[in-house]
Order: sequence, then structure tokens, then C-alpha cells
Amino acid sequence: GRMWAYSLGFTVLPHVGGFLGWFLSRKEIPAWYEKLKKPSWCPPRRAFPVAWTVLYTGMGYASYLVWNDLGGCSSKAIVPLGLYGAQLLLNWAWPPLFFGARNLNMALVDILCLDGLAVGTLCSWYRINGLAALLLLPYLGWLAMATCLTIRIWRDNPQQKAGKSN
Repeated sequence: GRMWAYSLGFTVLPHVGGFLGWFLSRKEIPAWYEKLKKPSWCPPRRAFPVAWTVLYTGMGYASYLVWNDLGGCSSKAIVPLGLYGAQLLLNWAWPPLFFGARNLNMALVDILCLDGLAVGTLCSWYRINGLAALLLLPYLGWLAMATCLTIRIWRDNPQQKAGKSN
């Protein structure tokens, strides 16, 4: 019975920060984001919550698989779960930087660091649990698109780069 609770907790955890980031910056989306110049291939706004729900669920369950295979919070879990935690924090930081602070410079730095940590997480998990690594692949695909989108918005909206004071 206890393992079910752990799997649920790990699976829900990424949603907590994702929801909080959305909640804190939700008013900025129609007020500011809609006015930015975006590329034609930018997904519709309604696609983002659906995508993130699926991606957070997959990465959360994958983190449970890794944690379980490593016997919980053991010394072997420090690097693979540390990488995961670090990339999750950067993931959660992106919406407040981008939407809340309207700081395209910091959002770009954040997502580029996030990409590196997410790839590192996948590589470290691959040796521990193949399914966990596979569950991260859609996330890395979406991050690649989100990174390209961030770069294009950063490039195409030069007046917005430094943040709210502009």
C-alpha cells in the first residue's frame, strides 16, 4: 500500500510547481503574451496546459521508477534525482521569469540551462531504468520546441528583453 502512495506523490509533484507558476502568471498571458510577436508554428495557448499535464505526469512517474530502483533516497540516488530536482526547479522558474517578470533574457538563460539538466537527467536515468528514460523523451521533445519558441520570441521582441520596466 505504501508504494502506491509514493508513486502517486512522485507523479503529482511536478504538477505542483507547474500549477503554481501558471497561477502566479495567468493574468500576464492575455495582457502581455498575446501581444508578443510569435512564429507561425507557435502552438495555440490551449495546447500548453494539456501538454504540460501529460509531460509532468510522465516525468513524475519516471522519477518514482528511478527512486524505487535505487532503493529510495540512497547515496546512489543523489546524482540522478539531484539532476531531476534541479531541472524541475528551472522548469518551474520559467513561467514566473517569462510571464511574471516579462524578462526574456532570464527566461532564455533559464531554459537553456534547463535543457542541459534535462538531457543530463535522461542520460543518468537510462542506466537505471530504461522506461524512466523513455518517459522523458516527450518532455525533451517539448522542451526543444519551447526553447526554439523562447529564442524566437526573444529575438523578435527586442523591446521586451530586460523585463517589466521596459
